Amino acid sequence: QVQLVESGGGLVQPGGSLRVSCVATGRTISNHDMAWFRQAPGKEREFVAAMRRSSGSPSYGDSVKGRFSVSRDNAKNTLFLQMNSLKPEDTAIYYCAMRASSNRLILSALSDDRQYDYWGQGTQVTVSS
Repeated sequence: QVQLVESGGGLVQPGGSLRVSCVATGRTISNHDMAWFRQAPGKEREFVAAMRRSSGSPSYGDSVKGRFSVSRDNAKNTLFLQMNSLKPEDTAIYYCAMRASSNRLILSALSDDRQYDYWGQGTQVTVSS
């Protein structure tokens, strides 16, 4: 049974920083492509960042490039999303996701939420003064 549990969300002022975490059980994250998505009220789910299973190479959505960073701690089986220079438009529920398949996707396909099989319950991030 695969379980993804996010934590670390909260209220932060514009320009501030926050790190959210995703602890996985049932699968080893370094063996799977992992990603962060977010969804704001009334909007579609949006790709934030992904990390390839083998190389650990990251990729980012255009709206967060240069501000957000994805990383993992293999010993803790945990995926992180470091968010800097936060803006009010970053307010959303942030979800962690895992691909079950081991076939290699082109980089652009990692941003497609249909490629992911397991999802966490999400953690709320609110950016407001």
